[in-house]
Amino acid sequence: MPPPRTRGTALRRLLADLRGPDVPPKALDARALAALAANPGCDRRALLDGAGVDKARLADSLGAPSAFGQSQFAFTRGNAFEARVKADGGAELLRLVHEKLDPGAEPPAAGAVPDLTADGPAGRAARTALALREATAAGGWTLLDHPMLALDVAGTPAFLEPDAVVVHPDGGWTVVEIKSFPMLDGSADPAKVGAAARQSAVYVLALENVAGQLAPAPEVRHRVLLVCPKDFSNLPTASAVDIRKQRSVTRRQLARLTRVEDIAAALPEGTCFAPDLPSAELTAAVEAVPATYAPECLAACELAFHCRERSRARGAVTALGRSLRADLGGLTTIGEVLAAAYGESGDPADPAVAALRRAAHLRAEALGTAGTPPTNRQPLPEAATTASPPTATEVAACR
Repeated sequence: MPPPRTRGTALRRLLADLRGPDVPPKALDARALAALAANPGCDRRALLDGAGVDKARLADSLGAPSAFGQSQFAFTRGNAFEARVKADGGAELLRLVHEKLDPGAEPPAAGAVPDLTADGPAGRAARTALALREATAAGGWTLLDHPMLALDVAGTPAFLEPDAVVVHPDGGWTVVEIKSFPMLDGSADPAKVGAAARQSAVYVLALENVAGQLAPAPEVRHRVLLVCPKDFSNLPTASAVDIRKQRSVTRRQLARLTRVEDIAAALPEGTCFAPDLPSAELTAAVEAVPATYAPECLAACELAFHCRERSRARGAVTALGRSLRADLGGLTTIGEVLAAAYGESGDPADPAVAALRRAAHLRAEALGTAGTPPTNRQPLPEAATTASPPTATEVAACR
């Protein structure tokens, strides 16, 4: 096995070849790293993100531009809400941290807010590490506003900027995530909370790297504080979110990124994702990397529209959602599903096949066509291959 330094150099050279000549890597942020945890089985995203490929430019070159991203209105509203939460030296934010996460500690009359100004991301990361060390030793409440953290991603440091990190009087560190979506009657949209939890897990991993450099290592708490507007007002409220599961998934995904050479080894020689390549050549390069598309990708990946069209063209059931894909077991295409439903193929002892045949029988009864030979069945319209997944009630009825 080559020494780590040689292996790291070879990996960087490989990633540069995948990006194309003189194409700089696109820096990963916490949202991109969190999205990896949302779709852990996608080799395409793991390779492209690990290589630092600009997926937005790639999608444009493939003819499937993405509308992925935050609207300017949401961005402005979020900044205004965050400024309100952090007003007066973060007094309201520290109160929420004390109330939700550390009620046994001394109430924060006033917390320290260190200056984290420095030159460049690396300088700010070093200044943040020093501020965390000093705040831990001081033994009081400290609010770090937009600290800079570094996390190794495929041999390259990614610089991450959480909304805030709070140091407790006992020396513990807590990540604070401030979002502009509302918390109605004490709860928020589960999908948005899940995305915030995955993003916070990335920050927790980066904080753990900083804590590991101190002796004794401070506790990086696995419960983060999610701050949102209360109901339909602009008043802040908060909830503690346990991110241990998201942290474990993200750690595994980052480990996969450090082995992107294993994914790249299966590609044809000379594969390159430079956005200025001819469309046919670029499409062939992208299709050479296996993808695991799901409808949730539309909210998390710039290549989602391209992958969706390819998935539909193959008749893959993944286009209908992960839950349905899991229910269908080894049936991976719409054609296989229809053949199993009408008794043309499949093992009757397979629970998925049995459920499909039961569903087909119930449908035939409802339409008054029970007993019609399967060979006389009409093919499903094209829209059926892109329909929404069945509801829980429909799935239960099929079983």
